[in-house]
Amino acid sequence: MYDAIVIGGGHAGNEAAIALAKLNNKTLLVTGNLKMVSFMPCNPSIGGPAKGTLVREIDALGGVMAKIADKTTLQMKMLNKSKGPAVRALRAQSDKLEYPKEMLKTLKNTNNLTLLETYVKKLYFEKNILSGVELESGEIIKSKMVIITTGTFMDSKVLVGDKSTSIGPDKQKASIGLSEHLREIGHETFRLKTGTPARIKRDSVDFSKMEISSGDGFIHHFSFEKEHLRVLDKEWPCYLIHTQPKTHEIINVNLNKSAMYGGQIIEGVGPRYCPSIEDKLVRFKDKPRHQLFVEPESQSLDEVYLQGFSTSMPNDVQEEMIHSLPGLENAVIAKYAYAIEYDAIDSRSLWPSLESKIVDNLYFAGQVNGTSGYEEAAAQGLMAGINASLKLNEKDPFILRRDEAYIGVLIDDLVTKGTKEPYRMLTSRAEFRLLLRHDNADLRLTDYGYKLGLIKTKRYQEFLKKKDNIVKTIKELKSNYITPTKSIREYFDKHNLMKIKGKTSLFNLLKRQDITFSDIENLINMKFPINEEEKEQVEINSKYEGYIKKSISQAKKMQKESNIKLSKDIDYNKVNNLALEARDKLNKIKPLTISQASRISGVNPADIQMLLIHLKKYET
Repeated sequence: MYDAIVIGGGHAGNEAAIALAKLNNKTLLVTGNLKMVSFMPCNPSIGGPAKGTLVREIDALGGVMAKIADKTTLQMKMLNKSKGPAVRALRAQSDKLEYPKEMLKTLKNTNNLTLLETYVKKLYFEKNILSGVELESGEIIKSKMVIITTGTFMDSKVLVGDKSTSIGPDKQKASIGLSEHLREIGHETFRLKTGTPARIKRDSVDFSKMEISSGDGFIHHFSFEKEHLRVLDKEWPCYLIHTQPKTHEIINVNLNKSAMYGGQIIEGVGPRYCPSIEDKLVRFKDKPRHQLFVEPESQSLDEVYLQGFSTSMPNDVQEEMIHSLPGLENAVIAKYAYAIEYDAIDSRSLWPSLESKIVDNLYFAGQVNGTSGYEEAAAQGLMAGINASLKLNEKDPFILRRDEAYIGVLIDDLVTKGTKEPYRMLTSRAEFRLLLRHDNADLRLTDYGYKLGLIKTKRYQEFLKKKDNIVKTIKELKSNYITPTKSIREYFDKHNLMKIKGKTSLFNLLKRQDITFSDIENLINMKFPINEEEKEQVEINSKYEGYIKKSISQAKKMQKESNIKLSKDIDYNKVNNLALEARDKLNKIKPLTISQASRISGVNPADIQMLLIHLKKYET
């Protein structure tokens, strides 16, 4: 008997399994191929806008994705450096062979965790209570909790042109039967689609015709524990090219041969923010060209990845399309592109803990919930693992608010609004993104990670020291002043800075966009005994103090609504004067707070007022 069984060894499943095991639960991870754990069937990268912040949040809570990314990077770059801190994000080009190897090592070295290479056929029940799983061999393995993280494998079909093959990503075996079983026990499923570009032999590429896109020249880090950084002899560059008029001509002439537009994909909805190249041409007809990146996949592979050029065209058409691109005129294709269609569940059938509303002790995480991306999957897996562990120990679930983490935004969107297309985390989805920055993920979430038991004492003590250094430095800057003395005026003149007119606190001076923390130290001829990350926090807190205070005020208002709880047992048919759509949505989703109810599509402010009146009259 296991405490928990995790189905699927992708990014979600591994985070869930490791979290459960680290929290002293006897855990079994069942996956079809142990060599492919946390494999990257699509883009070999971690991070990017919003996604990079998710990775930092996973690390702050005690997850493993950031550490594995740091160990296996080929190139790192901070995106949007010229913009405000709310949209800055770290992105790593990862070694797609080393990443799974490092993850497998981590899994094997995790106490309380057993790995099993096979497939699950269906869930196992005893007296209508979830009690484990039934393997494809017919063997029953019992457990108290089950987490399903099957990614894009449930009843998956690979589509190329007019051919459809029942198979998973990268020619792995599909998971057959599990989604039918989920429908039988009450979970609705629907079809989604994603795709991947061709891989091209590196030595057949003429890089001289491409614009180089290098990293930042040094290795950043996702993890707040910096000992996991990889030492590289060199950073591997990426290259930028664009589609050509000839490329567009080839695609348009052959559009009817695409699985997407030739009728093969009947149900699957593709990703809005990462469409196939033929979908881009159809949706953006007026755009004369589209940006593509040629990216390394691994130090050990003579292959490059053609980012932005996913397609389901037949192989012969793919050859023509690729050969029309600059530098790829003589390209040798190592692996052809394909689209993949698969089953996902309606995520509105889950509580914010990611536990099923239909089957107690059953959790779902990752792309099976309708998301796209490794980072979104890992974040859900970690939260599902944490919450399954908490339930095993008869504790309340751990639910992050929208103002606390991108993870909170992600899960709230999924369980409240659902999705009809692969959901991607975007900065625009977070109304409190100035609070949810890449740089402060540890300050927001490490306390939680420590209290949950996923952050070790040594790391937590270092974190507390960092917080204390920031608070003390801000206090010191606020209590110390400068006046426009001769030496101060000379410094401002020398560096072309706008002069100060009178006595000014160092903190208020730092608010100015033309003043840096280094300027402050130079002006007072003193170095503060804090590191660069701590200086960054002080500077951001100064420059954006007004905006941050406004966001905190707005967040507190939302928290008041979040504190008004709704029972799972409310019968919304008995709430007077609710609109019919609102009544139906509330009965289906069963929000846990007024705040969550207000975000449901179809529930308007008038419905919320009626609900508040009902609560005051009947539920208190």
